[in-house]
Amino acid sequence: MNGVQQKRRGGILEATVFAIVGIAILCGLGLWQLDRKVWKENLILTLTTRLTRAPENLAPRASWPRLVPEGNEYTRVTFPAEFLDGQEALVYSAGSPLRPDVKGPGYWVFTPAQLAGGSIVLVNRGFVPIERKDAATRAGGAPRGIVEIVGVMRWPETRGLFTPADDVAGNVWYLRDTMAIAAAKTWATAAPFYIDQESPLPEGGWPKPGKLVVALRNNHLQYAITWFGLALALAGVYVVWLAGRLRRRS
Repeated sequence: MNGVQQKRRGGILEATVFAIVGIAILCGLGLWQLDRKVWKENLILTLTTRLTRAPENLAPRASWPRLVPEGNEYTRVTFPAEFLDGQEALVYSAGSPLRPDVKGPGYWVFTPAQLAGGSIVLVNRGFVPIERKDAATRAGGAPRGIVEIVGVMRWPETRGLFTPADDVAGNVWYLRDTMAIAAAKTWATAAPFYIDQESPLPEGGWPKPGKLVVALRNNHLQYAITWFGLALALAGVYVVWLAGRLRRRS
């Protein structure tokens, strides 16, 4: 009889530990989602504030090393520059949450732009669909001479575990890592950032620049409620099970 009681107690102990650990994990995930909700709200506020400001003059080269994503990314800027003729790099894209006007797979067209004084800034001149990968299909796409560029400051992306390897020989990249692109293309840029171009629109329409739109999804509260609900459900199942187990013992 003592052996049976010990077995039952052991079962209750194991189930209790499992329930406590499970509830703690689920509550932790819920709290994490609440933290993500605050982070996303702050991000949306920052993007909205910066993207609705009037463009300011691009900072001089001497101050570029002091620019950082936290304080300067998504700032709208304007500057005169000349695109280097015949030079571009293609970055594959399946769409962008900040460019809802871009549909389907295609490429971002990056081109070095030379400022007065010779400094080079890489500019994402806009999107082209798959069938317009070849620059010959984009008549009038590269303006000649100095143009006034309006765009948004962005910082290079970081390569992830599942990011495909770049096809340098085929001039196709899978990450907006402008430092890697510039190194491979021997573009002498000192800028730690690149520019997402808003205007001017090229004569032929391609590549297609455009304004960034803040349309980020914020479902973190819903996710938090789901995790807390699962924690409550697990607690309820445990209480019902424990009550039944104790009734059988008595």
